[in-house]
Amino acid sequence: MEQTTICPWCQTEIVWDEELGPEERCPYCDNELTGYRTVQIGLDRPDDGDSDWDVEGEAGDDTGWADNADGFRHTDREWLAVEETVERVLDGQEEVPECPSCREYMLEAGMQTIGEAGFRPAVPKSLGQPLLEAPFGVVWYVCPSCFQTVQRIAPQDRDRFLAPLRREAEAAADNG
Repeated sequence: MEQTTICPWCQTEIVWDEELGPEERCPYCDNELTGYRTVQIGLDRPDDGDSDWDVEGEAGDDTGWADNADGFRHTDREWLAVEETVERVLDGQEEVPECPSCREYMLEAGMQTIGEAGFRPAVPKSLGQPLLEAPFGVVWYVCPSCFQTVQRIAPQDRDRFLAPLRREAEAAADNG
């Protein structure tokens, strides 16, 4: 009899033979099937005892789910609302980077303008000029699961960053 598994990475159905046993790696995306981990946003549990967290005297796990006696799992409505809100925010972003720590999608938190007083540009010897001069913008992203932050040069300043590199490449092509 054949059994099936769904790869948590690529969502592909994997059929395996009972004699050979389950696959350890997905044959489609080559990721480890048993090493899949997720991090969930944690919300404070209510202290009043009148919630879905306590079922038959047992608290649920830290994922926001709780088992009840009939085998069904219930979730905290507030947690579902947060997940839906995160999805709506992500849908409205121009860029959606992945968190380098947990691989969740990051939310754009805002833009910071870096001024001349707080920035000293590096001048690569090979160029003889800075790659980027102040002022310029930096977009901040925050992971809603592990709260890791990432910053990127603002889209409108990326061409300014690449301009000295382009000029150097054109000069090298003209001399070469």
